[in-house]
Amino acid sequence: MGSCADISKRINQHNSGFVRSTKFYLPWEIVYTEEYETLSEARKRELQIKGWKKRAAIEKLINT
Repeated sequence: MGSCADISKRINQHNSGFVRSTKFYLPWEIVYTEEYETLSEARKRELQIKGWKKRAAIEKLINT
């Protein structure tokens, strides 16, 4: 999960092994996205979701 301006470019970076923290878990696929007007709004939402402790809450978000 993260913020970026170009989601296609970002997923290609992950799947090409350029991101050290994710290169051992290839391939990656996008299962959920949200768009925001500002980077500040996007990062605020990202922190909110990352703060959720229950897997069920994240699965509910993805499946809506």
